[in-house]
Amino acid sequence: MTTQNSSSLVKFSVDDLGIGLLTLNDPATQNSMSLSMMDALAAINPVIRGTPDLRVLIVTGTGPAFSAGGNVHDMLERRGVFSPEDPIAARDINLNKVHAIPRAIYELPIPTIAAVNGHAIGGGCDVALMCDMRIASDKAVFAESFLRVGLLPGDGGAWFLPRVVGLSRAMEMALTCDFIDAQQAERIGLVSRVVPHAQLLDETYAVAKRIARHPLQIARMTKRLIQFGSNSTLHDTLEMTAAMQAITQTSEEHKVAARKIAESITRKNR
Repeated sequence: MTTQNSSSLVKFSVDDLGIGLLTLNDPATQNSMSLSMMDALAAINPVIRGTPDLRVLIVTGTGPAFSAGGNVHDMLERRGVFSPEDPIAARDINLNKVHAIPRAIYELPIPTIAAVNGHAIGGGCDVALMCDMRIASDKAVFAESFLRVGLLPGDGGAWFLPRVVGLSRAMEMALTCDFIDAQQAERIGLVSRVVPHAQLLDETYAVAKRIARHPLQIARMTKRLIQFGSNSTLHDTLEMTAAMQAITQTSEEHKVAARKIAESITRKNR
């Protein structure tokens, strides 16, 4: 049975395998990162975290776009996150509203996959980068295009992008604001694979199922360890590994998983 929790701007559901689907749902604005969308994502975060047995979360968009990023009409009309004219107030709304999104998505304990169904531009590109993996439709387009509207990557993109594509590529994307199609995104490592548009969710669910079959808590710890290792020294990572491995190798999840493998090998050898 599928459980659901939805608002007008985001939809969240979970199937019997523990695979969640979070859908950005504002096609009229190409799922732009408006203040209302940010509030909706922040509000759904504790629901996602509080969902028992959630193993994987897929993030996608409704309509032809994944997310067009910041809403240019909000910029021109000075509303939403662009309403403060005082720099201190503008800083605070970035800290409290805009930055709640990278914290909410990147810091989820479960593995996350962005199923990029169309344009992922500016903040939309960065939302995809906040996920652990990205699978793109062959219709997907990416751009780190903040400079086009006289802004900089204000939602964490300056941290996420170079970690995904390397410093030189990140500089090129951010400073040229060039649009990158799905095939080029795959070549530079921005996405792990490109699939036909009609098969995007099926292919993403197939990957999610291969993740969901593994021990829930140890998969979450694996994600955390890799995140830690990507930003730490070898010494500190080995220290963290030893502590985490001590927990996993004495856990019932490990014993059950090892027993299943041993039984499978025995059956094959008969």
